[in-house]
Amino acid sequence: MSQVLHTPPPTQAPAADDLSALAARHGLSVSGARPSLPEYVRQLWARRHFISAFATAKLTAQYSQAKLGQVWQVMTPLLNAAVYYFIFGVLLGTKHGVPDYIPFLVTGVFIWTFTQSSIMAGTRAISGNLGLVRALHFPRAALPISFCLQQLQQLLFSMAALVVILLCFGVPVAFSWLLALPALVLQFTFNAGVSMIMARMGAKTPDIAQLMPFVLRTWMYVSGVMWSIDKLAAKDDLPQVVTVLLELNPAAVYIDLMRFALIDSFHAQSLPPHVWAAAVGWALLAGIGGFIYFWKAEETYGRG
Repeated sequence: MSQVLHTPPPTQAPAADDLSALAARHGLSVSGARPSLPEYVRQLWARRHFISAFATAKLTAQYSQAKLGQVWQVMTPLLNAAVYYFIFGVLLGTKHGVPDYIPFLVTGVFIWTFTQSSIMAGTRAISGNLGLVRALHFPRAALPISFCLQQLQQLLFSMAALVVILLCFGVPVAFSWLLALPALVLQFTFNAGVSMIMARMGAKTPDIAQLMPFVLRTWMYVSGVMWSIDKLAAKDDLPQVVTVLLELNPAAVYIDLMRFALIDSFHAQSLPPHVWAAAVGWALLAGIGGFIYFWKAEETYGRG
């Protein structure tokens, strides 16, 4: 006598559409889903206190192991300026024909360091903080923005030393110093936008962080940090397109604006045409474009 075993028919898995409808009916949503752009901006603004506190904590901890502590916030850019002065100002003679060369150089170094440090910190903002990204739910743009805010706070410490240098070299206090405020706001917006672009790229390809020092060093050499773009542009043998590219270089634009605001011997004739329009344009292009570019990959950060 044979026994026939009847296997029950396999249960059909619910269709994806049925699961989506079931989740929607009970108010469930995809974990880590990207919010709409207005909602993302609202969430970011709601965490503004976290952004400022995180930036301040990072700045305080940066030199906590050094004996001189926060003094290095001022000493580091000053030592860089001293090295550049010896190499470019003395050995290569770029100081000739540039009035108030030391204030000129120190201003350029401080402002460039702000951009350089913001972009480098932004490149590692996601890849270097995966534990925080995976453990907590918050708009990820808070990280590159907070790192830029940290670098802005460090620049403000350095600006105190810059004011002393300006006064020691006979640069008088003037109302034009107030122009430094809108220039810094525009530069911060530009830096934050580029940092968000690099944060998304660095999250996907961490090796970019190893390449960035070489890119930034090349960018520094063409940004007029140690030499005057105005003097170089006056040469007849320089192609016009090269002159325009040098003058519209965003790093050079913000450096020139700060020099114009702080150094009385740096006249308006030394500025490229429509410099304020260029500064606003770069800030809007990088700030808005970088923010949207970063937001589009919001749900991918910390995964994989």
